[in-house]
Formats: sequence, C-alpha cells, structure tokens
Amino acid sequence: MRSIQKLALACTLALASIAAQAATPSTTKLTVNGMVCAFCAQGIEKRLGALPTTQAVYVNLGQKIVAVQAKDGQTNDVDKLRAEVKEAGYDVVKVETVDQPIDAIRAAAKAKK
Repeated sequence: MRSIQKLALACTLALASIAAQAATPSTTKLTVNGMVCAFCAQGIEKRLGALPTTQAVYVNLGQKIVAVQAKDGQTNDVDKLRAEVKEAGYDVVKVETVDQPIDAIRAAAKAKK
C-alpha cells in the first residue's frame, strides 16, 4: 500500500511541475542597438506583434530592451525575431529566453529608472 501512495505522490508532483511549466510564459528578451525614438519602438512593436506566435511585445528605449512574449503553449523563433528587427533597421546584440511575463520585465525596467 505504501508504494502506491508514493507512486501517487510522485505522479502528482510530476503533473504539478508540468502545469507550472505550461503556465510560465516563454519570453524572448532582445538587446537592440539603434532605437532612438518612440517611432522606432512603435515600428518594432508593430512588426513583432504581427508574428503568429506573439502574445505581447514590450520595448524600452532607454535600456535598449525588446521583449516578446509567446502565446500560451508556443515559443518564439529567435531567428525570425532577429530577422524582423534587422529588417526594420536595428542591430540585435544579445538574445536571451526568460521565464517571465512582459509585465514582470516592464516592472523591472521601471524599477531601474
């Protein structure tokens, strides 16, 4: 009987872990050089927001950050994001994938001001 309880506990923990991973959004954070004005930010936001996997986009000119949150259950194609930013006329100097929603990235950027 004890082994069944242990197995049930292990299954419950595994399912909880899978659910937590599914609930955590996949966000790609880009460091972009060349953005200098609100028009730059708006153009990048519009371009990346039109991609089929994009849930939300956040652009911070001062910190040179562009964050793209994928829709639930999807991931961003980093090469596609780089290409879109490059085609818009800007240079991507760093790319990282973070397990944070756009709101958390926005709040962290605001706290750095």
